[in-house]
Amino acid sequence: MRVGILGGGQLARMLALAGRPLGLDFEILCPAPDACAAPLGRHRQAGFYEEEALRALAASVDVVTYEFENVPAETVAILEGRVPVYPHPRALAHAQDRLREKTLFRDLGIPTPAFAPVDDLAGLKAAIAEVGLPAVLKTRTEGYDGKGQFVLHEAGQAEVAWTAIGRMPAILEAFVDYSRELSILAVRGRDGEIRHYPVSENTHEQGILRVSVARPGDPLQGRAEELVRRLLERLDYVGVIALELFQVGGELLANEFAPRVHNSGHWTIEGAEISQFENHLRAVLGWPLGMTDPVGFAAMVNFIGQLPPAEAVLALPYTHFHDYGKVLREGRKVGHATVRCPDAATRDRAIETLRGLITQL
Repeated sequence: MRVGILGGGQLARMLALAGRPLGLDFEILCPAPDACAAPLGRHRQAGFYEEEALRALAASVDVVTYEFENVPAETVAILEGRVPVYPHPRALAHAQDRLREKTLFRDLGIPTPAFAPVDDLAGLKAAIAEVGLPAVLKTRTEGYDGKGQFVLHEAGQAEVAWTAIGRMPAILEAFVDYSRELSILAVRGRDGEIRHYPVSENTHEQGILRVSVARPGDPLQGRAEELVRRLLERLDYVGVIALELFQVGGELLANEFAPRVHNSGHWTIEGAEISQFENHLRAVLGWPLGMTDPVGFAAMVNFIGQLPPAEAVLALPYTHFHDYGKVLREGRKVGHATVRCPDAATRDRAIETLRGLITQL
């Protein structure tokens, strides 16, 4: 079986690493000449609008998936009808547009922060009056890792905020005073079967995920499963999905969803019976889903911009080192470490040790 992946970054790399032991081959379509997934499959160096390359990809693989949500609609249109594409493009359409995404949540009864659309400066001022302050102005499209956002504390910041996001169509969301950031990863097969991973508790710095800790048995696990199930079934979804959530008191508010494997689920590589990456491949190929049960107490620490010495990480008990093979650059995810420990206290000490290694770089 041969799987096509749109995008050649670390998520594509980890999908291929999970699929190779299953006997799968991969074709990776990515315009970057140094795509870090390229060594693990056939690299079609082409843009996402290049029809000839897309037709050739469709003709040579059994299924196509993607590692990021900003795949152009035109790309999917060329592939559809020639080869199965999962997750379904309707999931992409909602995930690419924050207003459509929040509206979908509201339609499904998934609680969200208050929000309002913004099309111009006058619309921003009206949204501030409706939503209140503090609030976060976000571009409707192409934002990730904290990009395309501006936090407003005073109405007088409206013009500065509008300029800061590039005067693009946007959404204003009420600022959430949350106690925890959580995410739940779930996988749905072609036959509609759904399995859930334990929720992850996430820590972000400057808009970039730094640490994810698996929380099996969390009191909000059932509620998180209920919310993500509504999304999966409405979208007739196939593959792994991540729903990012804020905990406010005993309730969960949806922030956004990612129609793909997700950074906060990297701990599943060593910390679950079957990783998110293998389960995504199983789902899109129509194979039986694997168990999502945790193995020990697991967590993930991201390496941003720089990598600590491999030997320093590997000297730590219960710790696993992942180097993405990318050129080091400030703000770029270049690797991570996961820990899988026999108890929570050992896991928490391992996290602190890893974070100490990072601060020494």
